Amino acid sequence: MREEQLRERLLRFERESRYLKKDSNERKVFEEVFDRATLWAIDHLLSSGQLDYLNGVVNAGKEARVYWGVAPDGSARAVKIYLTASAEFKKRLRYVAGDRRFNKIPSTSRGIAELWVQKEFKNLQLAQKAGVRVPTPYAFNENVLVMEYIGEPPAPAPRFIDTEVGEADYRWAMEMIEKLYRKAQLVHADLSEYNVFKLKEECVLFDMGSAVLTTHPEARELLLRDVANMVRFFKRRGIFEERAEEIVERIVS
Repeated sequence: MREEQLRERLLRFERESRYLKKDSNERKVFEEVFDRATLWAIDHLLSSGQLDYLNGVVNAGKEARVYWGVAPDGSARAVKIYLTASAEFKKRLRYVAGDRRFNKIPSTSRGIAELWVQKEFKNLQLAQKAGVRVPTPYAFNENVLVMEYIGEPPAPAPRFIDTEVGEADYRWAMEMIEKLYRKAQLVHADLSEYNVFKLKEECVLFDMGSAVLTTHPEARELLLRDVANMVRFFKRRGIFEERAEEIVERIVS
């Protein structure tokens, strides 16, 4: 009974959101997101006190959907539900291979999605411990991750791509990349202007699922890509201080 009530509540919020249209394809996506195992995972997070209830979707992508959740104390939570039927994870196994934290790679899509949740949770913990500003990770279960909500619900915070940026933002980005590498021993591996939130008082890195340890065989190549993405973005905004290769040399030396 609880499972059906939860499904109906979520479906109602989905109907009211801008992501769920009145066509069969969108309804099919909803059913793929909230399969029985995912509903059980959410129910466990509700029962364990990590969540009080779940509102509508605030972001949708190929790999996951992010929902606005509310904790028992009334504070907002970002609830990231990885799509267990997505083929995207199998394309991104290079980010898991060679990671000493995960010796065995699951063979099923659901297993890989659940591994990805664990990976993002651990990466967020490492980054936060190192003083890198990321969403605080609170809990995970199966393919569902509960994090700090960045922004004013129901709207998430704007990203670099959506806002005006300046030299201070450039320096902050390079400082976070360096701190992530040196102190957390991580490379974001998917960094761009699309996964940095910018608030009035601070910036926040997010989407840490792809992040790899600095011992990963492709860590330096991925670090160069991250830095190059940021350099290109800020150069287009009229800010250019160093070449990407010079920055990487400084970080790893």
